[in-house]
Parts: sequence; structure tokens; C-alpha cells
Amino acid sequence: MSAVIKTPEEIEKMRIAGRLAAEVLEMIEPHVKPGVTTDELNTICHDYIVNKQQGIPAPLNYHGFPKSICTSVNHVICHGIPNDKALKDGDSVNIDITVIKDGYHGDTSKMFHVGTPNIQGKRLAEITQESLYLAIKMVKPGARLGDIGAAIQKYAEGFNYSIVREYCGHGIGAEFHEEPQVMHYGKPDTGETLKAGMCLTIEPMVNAGKRQCKVLKDNWTVVTKDRSLSAQWEHTLLVTDNGVEILTHRNDDTIDRVIEHTA
Repeated sequence: MSAVIKTPEEIEKMRIAGRLAAEVLEMIEPHVKPGVTTDELNTICHDYIVNKQQGIPAPLNYHGFPKSICTSVNHVICHGIPNDKALKDGDSVNIDITVIKDGYHGDTSKMFHVGTPNIQGKRLAEITQESLYLAIKMVKPGARLGDIGAAIQKYAEGFNYSIVREYCGHGIGAEFHEEPQVMHYGKPDTGETLKAGMCLTIEPMVNAGKRQCKVLKDNWTVVTKDRSLSAQWEHTLLVTDNGVEILTHRNDDTIDRVIEHTA
């Protein structure tokens, strides 16, 4: 299986799906506060995607996943299932949204701080976002995925954080998960070479403690083995002729939506 090069028509559908996914994260922000349950956040997002956007929440029933969004709180790395436990002041939570519109997927996630931010959680989230931005700025035709993974790893480990290795970014389009796999660690001068028209996610998962993780008995929720905090940010990207376009760009992003590299 090789990466799918998108046609101009497919790229336009990816832009729409990506914009919708970003809008869900912008919409949910004021609802993330102490006392709300992640199940309530799930219901708000589900209703918004289905009724307002006329879209489909991709996680719902995906390989049996029971909810429409993923909510990963504190030491949960990814794939947290929304539940009836209330968020507390100082919690950090990753909300992961994937919207299907007209058959194409937009996939994105962001860290939220509940009430007064936990200083350690806020710092971890900032470094994780910076590692994503660093990687995005490297995306262009001819770039290699090993270089991108190595850059993320070097940056995060420079702060004595660790990179989760069991989960990665991926190609995306008409399928939720396509080729290539996008590792967030690696060796320079290795890995697949990016080409214009490819769509992929970069979504580093960074732990404050050790990188080891385990899956809970629900067969979905992934947590840090040492119960240290974890953070993740994700964008869906389009490789353009001379750089990258962030298809899931939000108003609060501090990186340009389109980055062009001169020769």
C-alpha cells in the first residue's frame, strides 16, 4: 500500500472536512470547565456535527468505539472514552475530533485546561504543540518522514519528556487511516518521501514521565504506565507543491495555515 495522491476535487473535500473538524474544537471550548462530564462534551459535539454540520462523527462505531469523540484526561494518552466523571479544576484533557463530510475525513485534536491550569500540564501541552508546529514547518515535497519524526523526538526529549511510540499519525482521505504511517520519533534520512497531493496527520503524544503505556480493560483507553501526564495535538495536513496547508487550522493556532518554502 502506498500513499494516495489526492485529486484537486478530493483536496477540496478534504479542506471542507478539515475546516468542520476545526470548528468543532472551537465550538466546544467554552463548555470545557469544571463540573462538566466528558459524556456531556461528547453529546454537544455529536449534535453539532450531525445537526449543524450535516456530517458524521467518524469515531462512533469505528471498530466498535462507542462514542463520537475521544476525550483523554490527564494521564490518558489517547482513545479515552467519554464517561460520566466530572472534570475537575486543574485537569488537562485532549479532545480528538474526526468529521466525515461528503466521504472525506478531517482529523484534529487539541489540549484544553480545565479551570486554573496545572502548571506541569500546561508546560507539557505547550512543548507538545511546539513539537507539532516544528514538524509541520518541515512538511513539503521531498521531505522524509524520518526527519520529521526525529525532529519531534529531539525537541520533546530536550525537555526530558518522552515520545509514545505505539501510536502514530497517518495518511487520511476517503479512509480514516491510510498510508503512510507517520512516526513521531525516528532517524534522519529515512522513511517515506512526501509528495504534493498527499494528506496526512501529525499528532505527537508526549509524556511527562516514561514513554511506556498500557491499554485498559475497555480495549481502547491508553494510559501512561507510570501515571505521568500526557499531551497530544493533531492537525490534518496537505502537502502542497512548495510546502504545506493545515486543513484543520483553528483561530487560536499560532502558526500560519499555509506555509510555503522558496527554493
